Amino acid sequence: MDGAVAKTVLACLVPMSAAVLGSVWAARRPPGARARSAIQHFAAGLVFAVAATELIPDLQQNHRTGAVIAGFCVGVAVMLLIDVAAKRAERGPSSSPMPMLVVTGIDLVVDGLLLGIAFSEGGAVGPLLTLALTMEMLGLGVALAVALLRAGERTVRVVATTFAVSCCVLVGGVLGSSLLSNLGADALSVVLAFATAALLYLVTEELLTEAHETEDTPVLTAMFFVGFLVILVLSFNA
Repeated sequence: MDGAVAKTVLACLVPMSAAVLGSVWAARRPPGARARSAIQHFAAGLVFAVAATELIPDLQQNHRTGAVIAGFCVGVAVMLLIDVAAKRAERGPSSSPMPMLVVTGIDLVVDGLLLGIAFSEGGAVGPLLTLALTMEMLGLGVALAVALLRAGERTVRVVATTFAVSCCVLVGGVLGSSLLSNLGADALSVVLAFATAALLYLVTEELLTEAHETEDTPVLTAMFFVGFLVILVLSFNA
């Protein structure tokens, strides 16, 4: 197995485990809205910091402007399409959680692609992004479990379903690291810009939007900056 692929596979297992842990946590004793909001704020700070300290400086210094613009626009378009699909699934007449699970799986494939791209690129971005996605998927595991429990699913099925959906990260990671490891300079620029746009969208339109469904407090807001600071400090020592 290629080195980048092997690292990606191992890295994907960490956020996958976090998602399962989150589902078990929610199934046994669902966390309150403020606890979920704190996790989402913290994860948003981590993800935003990875983009700000690792990806954006690299794009500015080492990649062509035209390719960066193209990749960034494609990334925004893809994430908007996923968002539209998610909202349609939520408004659908069916009470089945399947539409939500399908859209979540697609979203996680994109997250896995980002992780695969990060490890193919090398440097500190892969491990840092792994940490960020781990916190994101911990919150996702909680949210999925709560939704499935409300739909009447049993605990064992809730955990098994969460694990199955989390495997989409692994699928995306393998695709990202195996297919994108030998790209030319311009293609790599497009891919990295795509990844940056996807991460920024994840922060602004998913994590923080969901986090703000609960009334904000100074402590919850501070969790975003704590997450950012963690990545900032780790990037100094990487």
